[in-house]
Amino acid sequence: MNQHCNVDEDEVARFDRVSQLWWDPAGKMGMLHAINPLRSAFVMEPLAAIARPRVVDVGCGGGILAEALARAGMQAVGIDQSTQSLEVARRHALGQGLDIDYRIQTAEELAACEPGRFDAVTCLEMLEHVPDPAAVIDACARLVRPGGHVFFSTINRTFKAWLFAIVGAEYVLRILPHGTHRYDRLIHPLQMRGWARHSGLQFVRSSSLMYNPFNRRWRIAHDREDVNYIAHFIRPAVAR
Repeated sequence: MNQHCNVDEDEVARFDRVSQLWWDPAGKMGMLHAINPLRSAFVMEPLAAIARPRVVDVGCGGGILAEALARAGMQAVGIDQSTQSLEVARRHALGQGLDIDYRIQTAEELAACEPGRFDAVTCLEMLEHVPDPAAVIDACARLVRPGGHVFFSTINRTFKAWLFAIVGAEYVLRILPHGTHRYDRLIHPLQMRGWARHSGLQFVRSSSLMYNPFNRRWRIAHDREDVNYIAHFIRPAVAR
């Protein structure tokens, strides 16, 4: 199987073009900086009992989440297909004195060579950018060890999500670059949970990242799947 078949080259080229924007919190990637403390806390909470967990961030981009994980004492690996974004990530991590293993790899490729080698897998704001998100979810399930944790975040496929995440965020408020999202690639939570269940993952919880356009602040709403949502799964431990 060609592990690169699940890569949208147009998407990769688009992220290459905006790669220099990753670490500008006042620019087009500013939303990711704003929500990163919330999503990082969601990921880190169930990992607190694990000493120096090994975590891979699938679709790491410029390394915003990977750096937060590394600062928290985790062994962070970041994979992406945008070579220019990875170069930005490497340079920024070096400047911060952080040791992060960045690789040009797909989730499927990494799962083929390192199955079950990670305590946790994060795949945030990435599923809606690939042709076959179910295949990415399956690869993430194979990457994590039994008893390990997997986290996905994406945008719900609803009219409200189209109105707020595409029309509002990209064209009205302009907090995201135009063309960042396509409605036909947005993912309903039931779809995600179905794909995850088929891949052997067990659903734990989900929350929504809620944006207030009046004060321009984000908050997390637990047990809710609104426009932007993040979900936590585990790979059940092997029965003895």
